Amino acid sequence: MGDRDSKLPNTRSSSTQVDDFLAKLAATPTTQPAGRRGRLVFAMDATASRQPMWDRAAQIQGKMFTETAALGGLAIQLCFYRGFREFKVSPWLTQSGDLLRMMTSVHCRAGETQIRKVLSHAVNETKHCRIGALVFVGDCVEEDVDQLGALAGELGVLGVPVFMFHEGRDQVAAFAFKQIAQLSGGAYCRFDEGSAQALQELLSAVAVFAAGGRPALTALADKRGGDVKRIAHQLEGR
Repeated sequence: MGDRDSKLPNTRSSSTQVDDFLAKLAATPTTQPAGRRGRLVFAMDATASRQPMWDRAAQIQGKMFTETAALGGLAIQLCFYRGFREFKVSPWLTQSGDLLRMMTSVHCRAGETQIRKVLSHAVNETKHCRIGALVFVGDCVEEDVDQLGALAGELGVLGVPVFMFHEGRDQVAAFAFKQIAQLSGGAYCRFDEGSAQALQELLSAVAVFAAGGRPALTALADKRGGDVKRIAHQLEGR
């Protein structure tokens, strides 16, 4: 294989990727004080191939709000691109029903990726009022990785970690997503197509992180048990 292929990450199991992501999340500092509403930019690729995942994300998004209610709540800003240079940003939403109505009104359309606009928006938004984290869910990259890296680095300087959730096994996307995560101080995680449960765990973990950091996630696990407690155990001692 050529030099380009040698730089691409190895494909590993979805469960290992989730474990690695959660370990990275545990080591990431948060600037959001506990007891105050966290602010999370939730960005998704809404090009034509993404409709199934968009629908699944709409169904599970409410858990981000319920998991953070005791921490002062969560404000989420939906951000997506689709079609020909179409880029949309919602107001800051604090109710699951509002986000659900917005997501169910969106239909994915064919088009190229616009991750640069997502990162640029996050830079501008946090300069206006600090955000706790940026989450991106997608499956491919059709842009210059160096340009994306420069914006990711700027977010890192601003203290905004980017958590890149990669559906599928596209190796070019994996390489680019990992670069964005590393340069911003965030984390990368791959999950399998159709794995709504894995995405729900990841989104919930980042939402709790955005609202109160690792201590809040551990406290929530003690109260809720189940999957949340299992995640917290994976973070212990790392």
